[in-house]
Amino acid sequence: MNSSFDATKEEADEWADAPPVIGWRAPAKTEAPTRVTSSTWTDGYDQPTPIQTHTPTPTPIQQTTKLETDEFYSDPNICARDLAKEARLFSAKHESGINFDAYASVSVKVDGANPPGPIDNFDDPLLHPLLRFNSKLAGYSTPTPVQRHAIAIVSAGRDLIASAQTGSGKTVAFLFPILSKNLFDGPSDIHTEEYESRDRVSIPVTLILAPTRELAIQIHEEVVKFTYRSWIKSVVCFGGQPIDIQTRKLARGCDILVATPGRLVDLIERGSVDVKNIRYLVLDEADRMLDMGFGYQVRRILGEEDMHERRQTLLFSATFPANLQNITMLYMSNYLFLTIGRINAANTNITQQIICVDSLNDKKSHLLDLLATKYPLENQPPSTHFLLTLIFVRSKNVADEIANYLLDNNYDANSIHGGRDQQERTAALDAFKKGISPILVATDIASRGLDVPNVGLVVNFDLPRDSVDDYVHRIGRTGRAGNVGLAVSFYVPGRESEALRVGLCKCLTESGQEVPPFIR
Repeated sequence: MNSSFDATKEEADEWADAPPVIGWRAPAKTEAPTRVTSSTWTDGYDQPTPIQTHTPTPTPIQQTTKLETDEFYSDPNICARDLAKEARLFSAKHESGINFDAYASVSVKVDGANPPGPIDNFDDPLLHPLLRFNSKLAGYSTPTPVQRHAIAIVSAGRDLIASAQTGSGKTVAFLFPILSKNLFDGPSDIHTEEYESRDRVSIPVTLILAPTRELAIQIHEEVVKFTYRSWIKSVVCFGGQPIDIQTRKLARGCDILVATPGRLVDLIERGSVDVKNIRYLVLDEADRMLDMGFGYQVRRILGEEDMHERRQTLLFSATFPANLQNITMLYMSNYLFLTIGRINAANTNITQQIICVDSLNDKKSHLLDLLATKYPLENQPPSTHFLLTLIFVRSKNVADEIANYLLDNNYDANSIHGGRDQQERTAALDAFKKGISPILVATDIASRGLDVPNVGLVVNFDLPRDSVDDYVHRIGRTGRAGNVGLAVSFYVPGRESEALRVGLCKCLTESGQEVPPFIR
């Protein structure tokens, strides 16, 4: 997706001295892709320059004026179709997997007073016509259970806590009703007045908090996609990038702000963001924010005295630990608790395998054996139509070591971890999504929230130290949107924690998976 941030030459030059991304080995008998480095980085921070592996198709002719046959012809807030932009935004269609219909039988529980009934499809009148139009362009057809219920609940103006399996469509569940409300309400008057003043203080209507830069960028990209042709402006802000670049972007207008907690507090303290007009506040992966030490920032943001008194607050996550209950009691009112399936449970579309190993070299040997069965063509990893593989490790050094080890064994691999700058991380993730580098070795930075289509295999090269919740989030990168997936974990008896062993036994049992004797 194209970035909504147009960097000036001076801003682009700020990355000129950045270290290059680990290179990718070209698959055999194919044209070598262009290597992404800082010299090809042009649009600030949202996305690297597209990598051409073939002759590009001609750019569609842009439609500059509305046609009378356009269903939005008489709506001044909706612009004409831009076929070139449309092709970029919606080139990757949303596809549900072969088990998608099984979602219809999953257990749904709504706790709280007077919950509204669920929607049945994306043509529901609760959704703005433009959003329905864009959802069709994206290939959306049948909503998942969390989407059916959450869209109705949020549209009714209720606060919501939602716990659902990973890959069940939580992002769309909160975005669609919020975007619809924004579209129905029209442009904010206070937003327009402030931007005609000299203060240049951003006064967004919607605030979405995410624990990591990658998840924040992903949510922002979904906002940009589904607000296509509208007046709505989305800005994403996170640490690790010059704050002045982000404040300049905010000064151009911001209706929906997607941010990490630490960077948002910085922006509020600088006077670059004012939360007095926030009507919709979303905490995505709220438990992860607390785990990462953002508890103070989250409580400060939720407790802002100037925030709109009729604010709607939504918490979404695959898990809901006890330490979130205090936040809900303090900052949420008349909320509904939506549970899809079992709380903290693993996705039943994922086959889980635990392999007993005794050393690092043993892990490496098993990894190569596993990849050989999944990539039958020698020295030729799959395209995006085949298997994408995500490998989790505990440390930055091991991530780079395993990526280089796979490169040495003729597998196109890359690594992503907190030691890489945002440019490198975004480029690596983009290459993974496109299948240019179809094996990604990651620390837990990539375990939450990221929705990468076609991930067929997750490998826990190193298991999490203690938390089975982290295990559930890791394996949840596969088996998304009803697709089946495989998660393979290397278990070292005597070296894994007792808490993890007990949690794994419970997780496997509840998911109907085989529990191997060495962890019983």
